[in-house]
Amino acid sequence: MPKITFMGAGSTIFAKNVLGDCMLTPALKDSHIALYDIDLQRLKDSENMLNNINKNNGGHAKIAAYTDRKKALEGADYVVNAIQVGGYEPCTVTDFEIPKKYGLRQTIADTLGIGGIFRALRTIPVMLDFARDMEEVCPDAWFLNYTNPMAILTGAMLRATGIKTVGLCHSVQVCAPHLLEGLGMSTENIQYKIAGINHMAWLLEITRNGKDLYPEIKERALKRETPHNDMVRYEIMKQFGYYVTESSEHNAEYMPYFIKSKYPELIERFNIPLDEYPRRCIKQIKDWETMREKLVNNKDIEHKRSHEYASYIMEAMETDIPYKIGGNVLNTGLITNLPKEACVEVPCLVDRSGVTPCYVGALPPQLAALNMTNINVQLLTIEAALTLKKEYIYYAAMLDPHTSSELSIDDIKALCDDLIEAHGDWLPRFK
Repeated sequence: MPKITFMGAGSTIFAKNVLGDCMLTPALKDSHIALYDIDLQRLKDSENMLNNINKNNGGHAKIAAYTDRKKALEGADYVVNAIQVGGYEPCTVTDFEIPKKYGLRQTIADTLGIGGIFRALRTIPVMLDFARDMEEVCPDAWFLNYTNPMAILTGAMLRATGIKTVGLCHSVQVCAPHLLEGLGMSTENIQYKIAGINHMAWLLEITRNGKDLYPEIKERALKRETPHNDMVRYEIMKQFGYYVTESSEHNAEYMPYFIKSKYPELIERFNIPLDEYPRRCIKQIKDWETMREKLVNNKDIEHKRSHEYASYIMEAMETDIPYKIGGNVLNTGLITNLPKEACVEVPCLVDRSGVTPCYVGALPPQLAALNMTNINVQLLTIEAALTLKKEYIYYAAMLDPHTSSELSIDDIKALCDDLIEAHGDWLPRFK
């Protein structure tokens, strides 16, 4: 039976979704599940919870927690990555508070922008350590990456290691249903095609029984009562012609148009939740003890299979019954007007032979151009992580759409220096 190793198993709710899904999947129910985390209390919590789920579903799986990373990885067939290096404190707080001193505001700061750059710089070295261990003890395993910044981290793994890696994000499978439900439209019998880059992939087509739904979608979007939580995405669709996969709070900081100190009225106009991620973190920390009782010590805990891709990927590989996902992979000619070094999000076929990405062709030119503004930052951040040259951090920040629209070159470089100093040992030494 397969061995599934979960890195960052202290992410208890996410571990419940992914590993609970595996335990409910016939082809995976007898798996050896290996849990690894550096937070021993959270590791124990997840182990208790998963043992209860396993017991309530026939007790088929073998679950073990490890403090030795290499032992956890040894002989793995699948490695699920859900780590957060530096946590909320000190690192996320640093990513938000120091930019504020320069007048630079953010919403999520985990994918792009100055926060996304520094989250990547502290995470890539840890993931490369994982890869070195995997090359020694499980070289044929598939690495299923869920950690953000998705495109930067997955791209670094694919560029700098020999590990079979695919990046996974649930924004693809919820995109079209979320759009239609928000507009009061049925989700039955729809067909859609999505491609681009993670968190900025595009709903290229959406039909029902062969009829293009975009005209009705755009008409309804213009009439929807405000405020609501999709206003940035509607504006992007209005101006550029297509709906984007990730939420408005994310996309507000991937572009130079929405969070602007010169135009503070835009925040209210587009209902943009500044400092949204710290708020979520504070609430999750506050709610954890109550939630912990419901999850960790609930011997009657139940689970229903979620929409996360991981168990479906493993099932397809184990059974050779094909399954289609939206995966993050290297652009081996898949999207013809994006660079080959880019990590793109495209439809992929999964079966026993692995993950086979599908050819997309050229994106509409305005969408490829928007993607390139993000890809520039992604590639330069990877270059900074692999060369340890500080100049590439500056390049990435100077080319970031939001940062460069708000700050001067001198301030951008000073902000990078301040963040490098504040992160201290959470970052490698740059020269």
